Amino acid sequence: MSTPQIVVHRDKELMAQAAAARLITKIVDAQAARGSASVVLTGGRNGNGLLAALAAAPARDAVDWSRLDLWWGDERFLPEGDPERNVTQAREALLDAVPLDPARVHPMPAAGDRYGNDADAAAEAYAAELAAAARPEDHGPVPSFDVLLLGVGPDTHVASLFPELPGVRETERTVIGVHGAPKPPPTRVSLTLPAIRAAREVWLLAAGEDKAAAVGMALSGAGEIQAPAAGAYGSRRTLWLLDASAAASLPRELYPPASP
Repeated sequence: MSTPQIVVHRDKELMAQAAAARLITKIVDAQAARGSASVVLTGGRNGNGLLAALAAAPARDAVDWSRLDLWWGDERFLPEGDPERNVTQAREALLDAVPLDPARVHPMPAAGDRYGNDADAAAEAYAAELAAAARPEDHGPVPSFDVLLLGVGPDTHVASLFPELPGVRETERTVIGVHGAPKPPPTRVSLTLPAIRAAREVWLLAAGEDKAAAVGMALSGAGEIQAPAAGAYGSRRTLWLLDASAAASLPRELYPPASP
């Protein structure tokens, strides 16, 4: 378990730009060290804001996009192409603009396709895809992702792991079907905390006043059942990327002055 590091930016635009620059550097470094890189994407306004900032970043061409594996932390179990699906939004924000290898882009299954409306079967299939991609040096059923991105919800949920619901208590499976989520749509597919913790680095993104209470709770010692974000950490690094509004309830001694 890595101790959380907190970085606070003046506003959400600067946060997105800085996070995009940081992600480019991390991908380039991983590709230089190991030949390829793997990133787990997140949806929501902050995840999509980061992707849009990455698309606009002058340094984006430093990435060898053909040697990047992309996964998702969760997905709304909706039909392929639905505008509410995280992969649909990611394609619009970034993926369609860069020369990715389609075989290395791993969206979660859509409703109505091979698995019909069975989110649990879709989750099992994604778990199998992750297991097939794991290498012996990963020492587990999922790859050791270079960076796993997570948005933090106002209720402290991450991916589609919501407070007190069964998903956040899962300790064996790496991917689960989520039923009865309090945020629509109610049916989803999500990585579990064990899969999230396999990542080398976990970056949690939060911007806006509506996230301040969640950030404060997750970083104040709350348990992961009540505050799933508190249970999300990387094996080597856990990074909280915040804007000043989301950091408003944190004691100032936890982080340096806001970036300009």
